[in-house]
Amino acid sequence: MKLKYIMCMAAFASVFSACDVTDKSPIDSLTDASYWKTVQDLKLYANGLYSNLDAPSVTKDNTSDNCVTTNYSSWLFNESTVPATASDAGWSWTNIRSCNFFLQRYKSVSGTESEINQYVAEVRFFRALDYYGKIKSFGDVPWYEKDLQTTDTEELYKARDSRDYVLGKIIEDMEFAINWLPDFGRQESGRLTKDAARTQLARICLYYGTYKKYHNESGTPSSEELLNKAVSLTDAIINSNNYAIVKGTDAGCGQSPFEGYPLYYSNQFVQEDLSSNKEAILARYYEDGVLMHETGRQAGSSGTGLSKDFVESFLCTDGQPISVSSLYKGDENLEDEFVNRDPRMYQIIDNQHKPYTIINGEQQVNPYPACGANDAVTGYPCVKYRSPLQAQWEANKTTYDWFVYRYAEVLLINAEAHAELGSCTQDVLNKTVNQLRDRVDMPHMTTNPVADPAAIDYGYTVTPLIYEIRRERRIELIAEGHRLDDLKRWNAMKVFENPKTMLGIRITDAVKKQYEGNVAFGGTDGRPTIEYQGKTYLFQYPSKSLNDAGRKWSANDKRWLSPLPTDELVLNTNLTQNPGW
Repeated sequence: MKLKYIMCMAAFASVFSACDVTDKSPIDSLTDASYWKTVQDLKLYANGLYSNLDAPSVTKDNTSDNCVTTNYSSWLFNESTVPATASDAGWSWTNIRSCNFFLQRYKSVSGTESEINQYVAEVRFFRALDYYGKIKSFGDVPWYEKDLQTTDTEELYKARDSRDYVLGKIIEDMEFAINWLPDFGRQESGRLTKDAARTQLARICLYYGTYKKYHNESGTPSSEELLNKAVSLTDAIINSNNYAIVKGTDAGCGQSPFEGYPLYYSNQFVQEDLSSNKEAILARYYEDGVLMHETGRQAGSSGTGLSKDFVESFLCTDGQPISVSSLYKGDENLEDEFVNRDPRMYQIIDNQHKPYTIINGEQQVNPYPACGANDAVTGYPCVKYRSPLQAQWEANKTTYDWFVYRYAEVLLINAEAHAELGSCTQDVLNKTVNQLRDRVDMPHMTTNPVADPAAIDYGYTVTPLIYEIRRERRIELIAEGHRLDDLKRWNAMKVFENPKTMLGIRITDAVKKQYEGNVAFGGTDGRPTIEYQGKTYLFQYPSKSLNDAGRKWSANDKRWLSPLPTDELVLNTNLTQNPGW
């Protein structure tokens, strides 16, 4: 079934698009006159939209406090400028037009209501998905429900609709999708289901439910309404009992863990086949020689490294933060940092306890984590998506599947929304966060966790429960593309003022000895370092200050929203630029 789905999607993904359709009827091409006849026509059209789903990449958290990149982010240092063109700004309406093109024509198809509406639901899902990305980026945007023609001057040159109006339309589209998409187990492999739509809508509701709360915004829908909806949607998924947190198997993925260091977490992300994996609400499928990607080649060797701040967020195995746990061994050497820590740490960051390579059946580890400009500039390479099998490292030859929607996120949404509403009980935690902790044998979270005296400074305080749920989300979902959105919705951009969000490994005599003869630190020829609080760390940006003004966000900082491109503002004078740009 997996191979059948891949081949079907590859064959039809580009067979039809809105720009191919005219009002003429040539014999050898698809036209309005010859198309829109059967349910199969709708399915083939919808196939072309599936490329908009989340796709494999190791760079999804690059712009965040979790990662440090080879070249600094001009956006994080407040050096971005207004783009000239729509393509540079991400102000594209191609997908919206493709969706609306379908929605203006599908009614001529013959078939039952349920047959037809399954594909209408898919298209409305993708329209909502695109619009969600737009309102996150730009705030207010024009809402369109039809494919515009050159004669539609009033709509082409309209002003932006309010973000909340568009958010309401997004919710309508997603609710239609939930109503008409197939139930779990009844879908064609790889296609959308009710639960995929529920997960996406829950993500949207959590985003704006917390955004409105922490940015003190009113309006309809309200923060409370959105958070309650996030709970309801995720409750439906949890109570279905169709999904579970899985201990990833070694079979087929070649991880071969060292004794005493199981890879139940990291194994999940190098599985050859997720079609029957109970943690996969929706997955992208890949097959050797048919459809492949490059994640295996890029993981741990893209130049991006995890930040010291992220590394220090891992709890100790007693469930306590490193600021209070007697189990924390410090960071005098690279091994000490991994001792007695949340097992996800050694499964995410290269170290002596996870095989980096398997050659002739023998496990190989690196003598030290890579810390070069082309490897991982902090000395903390993220190897979450890295297989030790050399066949997976070839250019565009990675064949393991990719989670689009993962059950772990559903559990984290449910726990956080409950906590924000003041309804997070121990039973809620046991059904959500503690399922994730059970996978790696970490102590359960309670409703009254120990307050971390070295807590991240969000610019405000939250309850220890909310703080620990946020910590759990940061660890579990690392490199899955959620972190920057989380910081924005929490109004927590003050975290970027913490120098450790830019720092790498601590450089001590023990660390120098481990890298001796291979990597030098400091001076004109060594890797760049900097002093902070009496200690020396890797620091990739020597041209920048640890307290660079660009890392500081104001309450009305322009970076909350992206700028509209100048060419669009010239073409449509009813559009207005976002504040500060």
